Amino acid sequence: MLPLSLYIHFPWCIRKCPYCDFNSHAVKEPIPEQLYIDALLADLRSDLSLLPTPRQIGSIFMGGGTPSLFSPDALSRLFAGITQMVELAADCEITLEANPGTFESAKFAEFRALGINRLSIGIQSFSDRHLQILGRVHSANEAVAAAEIAVKAGFDNFNLDLMFGLPEQSPEQMLADVQTAIDLAPTHISFYQLTLEPNTYFHKFPPSLPDGDAIFAAQKRCQQLLAGHGFRQYEVSAYAKSGRESRHNKNYWQFGDYLGIGAGAHGKISRTLPGDIVRTVKPKSPEHYLRGGWAAKPEPIPVAQLPLEFLMNQLRLKAGFDLAQFHAATGLAESSLQPGLAICLEQGLLSRQQTHYTCTERGWDLLDLVLEKFID
Repeated sequence: MLPLSLYIHFPWCIRKCPYCDFNSHAVKEPIPEQLYIDALLADLRSDLSLLPTPRQIGSIFMGGGTPSLFSPDALSRLFAGITQMVELAADCEITLEANPGTFESAKFAEFRALGINRLSIGIQSFSDRHLQILGRVHSANEAVAAAEIAVKAGFDNFNLDLMFGLPEQSPEQMLADVQTAIDLAPTHISFYQLTLEPNTYFHKFPPSLPDGDAIFAAQKRCQQLLAGHGFRQYEVSAYAKSGRESRHNKNYWQFGDYLGIGAGAHGKISRTLPGDIVRTVKPKSPEHYLRGGWAAKPEPIPVAQLPLEFLMNQLRLKAGFDLAQFHAATGLAESSLQPGLAICLEQGLLSRQQTHYTCTERGWDLLDLVLEKFID
């Protein structure tokens, strides 16, 4: 049976960043913590009823917005309600996204005591100038302090988020950010390029970005630096120490199942393969969500779309995929991936060892081109 994860969305943040296209809303009045926890638990109860049989949760990810704005008492009540409804694996990975501007030693020690065993800290840069451009609410010193507080609070597994290709950012500054992150001894680094997404301030008023070729060359140097310090790239923008890959995110990329609760959360549930794999989407508006909008109708994924849906996720992983994985996740035969596989092999975009397929270096750099071959 496919792994099952739980994603929990917290839509509030201190300030909306100009590059952010996530469902986040700047706090204008006190967060209705208790009402939101009530809604999350009702949402989870509703989604669990969509499962044909009870299943164990292998990972939980609390994202946002800024989940660390919530109090330990509110999250304690949330976890108590979750564990009354569904079984958690003994080694369940439980991640909390956190903004360095919200770090307090006592608060994060309480988070750790609740059973949260992994943090994902939104650093983005260790340059005060670049943090100001990105609209972040923390300073470079607070970014460093956040990692130190995490360690003191008992977190031996944490991710640092870094962005590159920022306005006014030189290759040397990119490398300096990566080196500073490495020096803070995280187990995982997310390293991704700034993109100007629709419906963001930066898309409406685009900043001047460094030359694309210069960004690509500097990215390669940063990747070499990460590899030299034991951070293996296992996904397009994810680098981890041995055995410290994000189990939750790997489940997404392996086309696993996940429940998504909270305003704007998405879920995917396999019931009967291949004809009854459904997605759920919750309303983005926190106000609508709190009024009971979480009772969303599941939408089936058309069988014809499953090969592309599978590959859009699985080919983000350096490890690629095996045909047995494809069949287990979709219920479909290898023939449904043809002629795309044959074309990609012929064009040097994919390589094959028996029934296992991975992107070549060319395919990795041209992933969109690979996926085009599988559009029905």
